[in-house]
Amino acid sequence: MQGSPVIKNALTIDVEDYFHVAALAESIKPSQWDSQECRVARNTETLLKLFDSHNVKATFFVLGWVAERYPDIVKQIDEAGHEVASHGYSHQLVYGQTKEVFKEETVKSKLILEELIQKPVLGYRAASYSITKQSIWAIDILSEAGFTYDSSIFPVHHDRYGIPGTPEQPYRLITDKGNEITEFPLSAFDILNYKLPIAGGGYFRLFPYWFTKLGLNSINRKNKPFIFYLHPWEIDPQQPKVKASRLSTFRHYNNLDKCYSRLDRLLQDFSFGRVIDVLNNSEIDPAPYLISGK
Repeated sequence: MQGSPVIKNALTIDVEDYFHVAALAESIKPSQWDSQECRVARNTETLLKLFDSHNVKATFFVLGWVAERYPDIVKQIDEAGHEVASHGYSHQLVYGQTKEVFKEETVKSKLILEELIQKPVLGYRAASYSITKQSIWAIDILSEAGFTYDSSIFPVHHDRYGIPGTPEQPYRLITDKGNEITEFPLSAFDILNYKLPIAGGGYFRLFPYWFTKLGLNSINRKNKPFIFYLHPWEIDPQQPKVKASRLSTFRHYNNLDKCYSRLDRLLQDFSFGRVIDVLNNSEIDPAPYLISGK
């Protein structure tokens, strides 16, 4: 009897530096970013080498601020066969921006990346997954800017992000204005009638590896792909220590020293590919899902 087909899951990296994250925003302002020690290029190169050793391709959501200062790393990502996608420009929470500023930054970042790789950039992910009910208008801007897919919506409750009750697998999302985009939501683990984030990042560092593997396997057992994300700074325990609140310090620094080895194990335990390829091989309900900001 033949075994079940191997599910290919989406492997994604949000290319930003440690001082860009929302958890440290009160300690390091955007005006201070250029004076910080930048470590994003070397950490991204470390990830590229790891992925190459596993013969794995991924999608890199690159911050426009990073692409401007480190264009070579964007070219390396593309030349290695990975997908280059957009993480916006300035890593500000979408619901903290005006529509005008968000549009300006979104178009600017897309053009920067496309100029560097000389091909269309089709995917987008918001800073801190900050497309919520409050900022669902961003989907209209993304669609009109030429993005074909988004991966910003977490179908969970959280203090900073999430739209509970939305689909947990890739779907066609349509807005009140009639704009449409394919959404690849961040993965959650259905446990005891609760949607627990299990898609990576801080959760990957917080939960023991066996628990992450259990949660991700639960999605594949349904014959569905999951999406996994990580940041280059999460494999860098030597990064500068920034003073922040107790909660923010925990969220940012917890288990940094374990993350690289866990990622190495994850690449051995699951099959991964680029977002665009996983979407092209996924069955997506033809009926669009309406999300209203009202």
